[in-house]
Amino acid sequence: MDSDTRQSQILEFARTRGRVTVTSLSSELGVATETIRRDLRTLADRRLVKRVHGGAIPLESAAFESGLDYRSRVDLAQKRRIAAAAAGLRHGAETIYLDEGYSPRLIAEKLTDCEVTVVTASLLAAEVFADSETATVILLGGRMRGRTLATVDHWALDMLRELTIDLAFLGTNGITAEHGLTTPDPAVAAVKHEAIVRSRRRVLVAADSKFGMVGFCRFGEVSDFETIVTGTELSEAEAERFEALGPSVIRA
Repeated sequence: MDSDTRQSQILEFARTRGRVTVTSLSSELGVATETIRRDLRTLADRRLVKRVHGGAIPLESAAFESGLDYRSRVDLAQKRRIAAAAAGLRHGAETIYLDEGYSPRLIAEKLTDCEVTVVTASLLAAEVFADSETATVILLGGRMRGRTLATVDHWALDMLRELTIDLAFLGTNGITAEHGLTTPDPAVAAVKHEAIVRSRRRVLVAADSKFGMVGFCRFGEVSDFETIVTGTELSEAEAERFEALGPSVIRA
């Protein structure tokens, strides 16, 4: 197997499984571990994967975006800690926006007993409140994206523009000091940006793997958020670098 074919196979494994290891790839592909390490370095240089201890995870791009199955498996323990810490920042907010993605669903699970009005584009988050006797849910209309079970396009934007929201919990596919908050899909970026505009307070929830990543479409700046909630997996030095841009950073 030539290097191009092998690297394509490694990338497919990473995107399907969410994470690959040097040892397992060496065994499956029948090559030395050092060969796999070189392949991962090449893929990382092309910004297709991110090196992590013992292997790599796929990076999202205009051509590849992870689905809910992937998001529900990767960084799950960290996402649960982040969701619990983020829900504690409600501070009496009566209207709350929940973004698409798996972390907002985990936040939703912390709000089912609260007297709140929840606005969301996410069917995944809305479903959590099906049996709630205290929460009211406003589900934004629009075209549903099968990959994330969330609505987009002008129907969703038109509804958002009529609202003023106390607090928005938003996620991101990538966050850097230079490029701000980014996501692969322009329709998703438009909804996220409108949620920022229509919310008085904004909290970003992002696992450490999102830091340093840059997507296709920018939807906000780091300074748009009062708080970033991430995991202890993000270094203190990196947290302080983002705090210098305006928001407080909580490492849960």
